Amino acid sequence: MMRSFLATEAAGGIILIAASAAAMMVANSGFSRAYLGTLHIDLGGLSLLHWINDGLMALFFLIVGLEIKREVLDGQLSRWSDRLLPGLAAAAGVAVPALIYVGINHDDVAGLRGWAIPAATDIAFALGVLALLGSRVPTSLKIFLTAVAIIDDLIAVLIIAFFYTAQLNLAALAGAALGLGLLTILNRRGVAALWPYLLVGVGVWVLVLQSGIHATLAGVAVAMTIPLNRTPGRPDDAQSPLYRLEHGLHPWVAFAIVPIFGFANAGVPLAGFTPADLLEPVPWGVALGLFLGKQAGIFSAVWLIVRLKLAERPRDASWLQIYGVALLCGIGFTMSLFIGGLAFGDGSHLNDAAKVGILLGSILSAFAGFLILRLAPQGRRL
Repeated sequence: MMRSFLATEAAGGIILIAASAAAMMVANSGFSRAYLGTLHIDLGGLSLLHWINDGLMALFFLIVGLEIKREVLDGQLSRWSDRLLPGLAAAAGVAVPALIYVGINHDDVAGLRGWAIPAATDIAFALGVLALLGSRVPTSLKIFLTAVAIIDDLIAVLIIAFFYTAQLNLAALAGAALGLGLLTILNRRGVAALWPYLLVGVGVWVLVLQSGIHATLAGVAVAMTIPLNRTPGRPDDAQSPLYRLEHGLHPWVAFAIVPIFGFANAGVPLAGFTPADLLEPVPWGVALGLFLGKQAGIFSAVWLIVRLKLAERPRDASWLQIYGVALLCGIGFTMSLFIGGLAFGDGSHLNDAAKVGILLGSILSAFAGFLILRLAPQGRRL
């Protein structure tokens, strides 16, 4: 399962890169007005962009929740010893970029709302870069990167829930809680069919959409109720409801939903942007947070944990290769774009500025990480 997961994420990351590049080209071409206008077409009371970001991305967060649950219960994060290294690395990789961003934007009250933008790692984009390197990167580092990104996603979900939630509609929230309670009962009763979970899950999503909590979090909450039938020696039992749902959804999310999100959100018209605009606090804070903060936080945490003999570094990986992977964790993209929209609002000047910072920081991290890993000696523990 892990090998197939890595392969799907890597290929999806390459498609995401292509979709995002296409968005930038369209947004800065003669089709720019049509591109932006189409995204704001009203469909049933919500814009097309809103349906993509709140609707389709709920399925992305459903996959995130399924991955977190599977890895914690029966995967790479099932033991505390397995969680320590990627867990502390992910926490440092969230804290240091946020501190850098806050340090640069401390005088800008509006800009401070974007403090969490550089805190996320895009697993698909990062694994897409690793895929270009083939066997030059040991499998242990690919698994480490995946574990860090999964824990990173969990932290990002908590940040969205606690810091980017509007005024609550308690009645809708109570209805969503009842729906989740029903799903928990289905789980406890051993219901293995997926359709009851998905049917009630849609209702939970609608109620969460109306509650003031961001609707995509319904995907994570529903994922926690999907049963994982653990058979000794068979952690990836094909009959498990969680396995079947994750296996069925993953290609759609990797090859359709995330690229659609990238195409809809990465396009930034650069007309009027000057080099001086890049030095404004928001894009500067995002770019430096991703490029410098991620590598500093993750690599320093791994080095300290290994030196303190609390955990061993990934097998067959040199320190230079670990540094290269820490650089790749600065590719924030999908989750960073998502948080930027929550922080500043779609279409706002600050959100466009944040997108420029996200693109700059992610591209720098991708190229620097690729270069380090391409040149790093193989099979050495230096």
